[in-house]
Amino acid sequence: MPVAEIADAVGLSTTPCWRRIRNLEDAGVVRKRVAVLDPAKINAGVTVFVGVKAGRHAADWLDTFARAVQEIEEVTEVYRLSGEIDYLLKIVVPDIAAYDDVYKRLIKKADFADVSSFFAMEEIKSTTALPLRYAD
Repeated sequence: MPVAEIADAVGLSTTPCWRRIRNLEDAGVVRKRVAVLDPAKINAGVTVFVGVKAGRHAADWLDTFARAVQEIEEVTEVYRLSGEIDYLLKIVVPDIAAYDDVYKRLIKKADFADVSSFFAMEEIKSTTALPLRYAD
């Protein structure tokens, strides 16, 4: 959203609004500004969620795994979980064959006890917006 539009929405002129945005960036509240792309229009319309069970629970394994997922651009998000699955990966690719290639690259880089793939059939909600009602 352009700064002028934000300023208008919050009742400020452009310059003070811009300063407040810069202060939020300096404070680390705003981590980065990005363009949100349409995955289908860049030939990355297939989303795969991958549940991973660690090969072993050790610091060196975690370091290897963390490096591996950082190096694979199709892996867009990674979360460490509680429960049956240790890690959840979000992977975006054009098709199943491309996912298979990502899978093969991933298992070459780290040892896993189990890998389970779940192909998204429909996106019902996707947002980068965070709930602001909890902010101080």
